[in-house]
Amino acid sequence: MVPLRPTGLLQPARFSTHGAMRKHILIVLGLILLVIAAGVAYLAWPDKAKLSIDAVSGKRPTIGAPREQVIPTVDVAKVVGWQGSAMPTPAAGLKVQPFASGLDHPRWMYRLPNGDVLVAETNSPPREGGGITGWVMKVLMGRAGAGTPSANRITLLRDANGDGVAETKTAFMTGLNSPFGMTLLDGQLYVANTDALVRVPYTEGATKITAKPELVIKLNPGGNHWARNVITAADGKTLYVSVGSSSNIAENGMEAEKYRANILQVWPADKNWRIYAAGLRNPNGMALNPKSGQLWTVVNERDQLGSDLAPDYLTQIEFGDNFGWPWYYWGGYPDARVEPKNPQLQEYSKRPDYALGPHVAALGLTFAPDAKLGARFANGAFVGEHGSWNRKPVSGYKVVYVPFGGNGFPAANAKPVDVLGGFLDKDGKAQGRPVGVITDKSGALLVADDVGNRIWRVSAR
Repeated sequence: MVPLRPTGLLQPARFSTHGAMRKHILIVLGLILLVIAAGVAYLAWPDKAKLSIDAVSGKRPTIGAPREQVIPTVDVAKVVGWQGSAMPTPAAGLKVQPFASGLDHPRWMYRLPNGDVLVAETNSPPREGGGITGWVMKVLMGRAGAGTPSANRITLLRDANGDGVAETKTAFMTGLNSPFGMTLLDGQLYVANTDALVRVPYTEGATKITAKPELVIKLNPGGNHWARNVITAADGKTLYVSVGSSSNIAENGMEAEKYRANILQVWPADKNWRIYAAGLRNPNGMALNPKSGQLWTVVNERDQLGSDLAPDYLTQIEFGDNFGWPWYYWGGYPDARVEPKNPQLQEYSKRPDYALGPHVAALGLTFAPDAKLGARFANGAFVGEHGSWNRKPVSGYKVVYVPFGGNGFPAANAKPVDVLGGFLDKDGKAQGRPVGVITDKSGALLVADDVGNRIWRVSAR
């Protein structure tokens, strides 16, 4: 008998078995690779600082290799507020007391000619976007004490008897839209809302303004960096307005960053403006250097390059400057994450004058000539550091002083000097977070504490 040969009908079954086995092997290999990748990610997360804050501060900071974060390092101090008689800790030779309390997220201040202090009680406008990103942002904002609705109010504080405590607190302007910066020019009070620069007539000594604000120029609103600052230029005719980026590194495209990450120069008389300087991720505090009259600013640099990058900074600004964002940081170091590339910009990316350390969230800025805190703090700049979320261990959460030399620039080899600390308690929780800094009429330093809901007054002993 001739043995029967396998028919063609049986062949596919054999091939199907081999294909299924191959598919099973690939799935197993894929799972093994996934476990390895997850293990690597776990071991590398969170990214921990390898350098001290001092190493990444000063005129010549250490700029190490970037450590890109697929999973962001998240370490933000949970807000607990000031309990009992707790207060911040001043530097030796200084003392601190509450200037005003019971405020609603006070972030910025402006001293009027008669000594009254205006305080912007404000917060981010409602944020767009849902899903996981929106949920994470909401959780972070809540943990950092910034999850409450904006009061949209400017409050006037008056210390008539000069005892260092504001006995008068009145609602000066209401119905604004996440207001921040304020300045006077030619009898008009200018207010920087998140979406517009507006103005109202001002009479010295007024405790309330009811006039409807007049639009000067529109500004692109909201985004990750919603606060808009405004100061009067040295020419006495124009204004500088800071507008931070909408995102970290323009991940939503450059169209979303139109007229952002800039400082604008505004001619309020005819409501014209131009870009004065660019490539500034989030310029917030601005001030005129008393020696030169030049504009200076503090800038929040990018996140998710590791706990040691990139340093926030203090720098002089000149017309036409470009500091490289989003393509470059610290004078030309490329950020490989940004697409499309912009190689032509690299050689023109200006290096900042002074690094303040990574992720400190430098927001407040004022120069020292009006301060009467002793010779140690007589020639330099005070900076309010709101505190990090993308560094382990945390950085910022204090007010520092940058000593300047006789040339109007930070002194050689100078490191930031702590002026007011103790905003974190012994468990690393936030009792407060400093933002704006100004001097009062007596020469004391006022510090806006947005989650502590107070204004602190620092004076010489």
